[in-house]
Amino acid sequence: MNVDTKAVADLVCRVLSGMTETAQEKTVPIGVSNRHIHLTREHLDILFGKGYELTPLKDLSQPGQYACKELLTIVGPSLRPIENVRVLGPLRKQSQVEISRTDSFVLKVKPPVRESGKLDGSAGITIIGPKGVVSLAEGCIIANRHIHMSVEEGAAFGLKDGDYVTVEADGERRTRFYDVQVRVNEAFRLEMHIDTDDANAAGIGNGAKVRIVEA
Repeated sequence: MNVDTKAVADLVCRVLSGMTETAQEKTVPIGVSNRHIHLTREHLDILFGKGYELTPLKDLSQPGQYACKELLTIVGPSLRPIENVRVLGPLRKQSQVEISRTDSFVLKVKPPVRESGKLDGSAGITIIGPKGVVSLAEGCIIANRHIHMSVEEGAAFGLKDGDYVTVEADGERRTRFYDVQVRVNEAFRLEMHIDTDDANAAGIGNGAKVRIVEA
């Protein structure tokens, strides 16, 4: 039986090319979120003085979001403060402190893993600023793993807002992240957000590419 080796080689190349394209279609860049704080107008006034305005430092990956020059201190029951926690803008309707599990051990707080903004029953924490102190009865969370997508990107991935997927990271320590929430909005830009604990565990950093392997 004569085998056309060139035809076989061409077929293999096409198959591999198709697999690569498929994998690339499912890749998502990583954004690592360090501990940070979102503030209301009321709490900004208490912490920095009446009428104070945030000072934008740099734009973040999601349109309209930015890191500020302002830094604050957070304290929990351990009375071991964590200093230089950055404020993110713009202002929100409810103040929120996002930390990692490692941070929670230092502070001796028990924040739930939550979607940003879902603060009912979350942990309390104290925020110390140059002009005052705010004690939150609730508002401290560990952010859940999630992927931001535009409406067009969601359609391309075959995903909708509120879906959950499994994501694989090929870092120094190959890892799969389960129950990653998909957040689709016309204002979003494609990026998966994880905290420093997850990033360190997988050996990946900002800009690394991960793959959606199950939807």
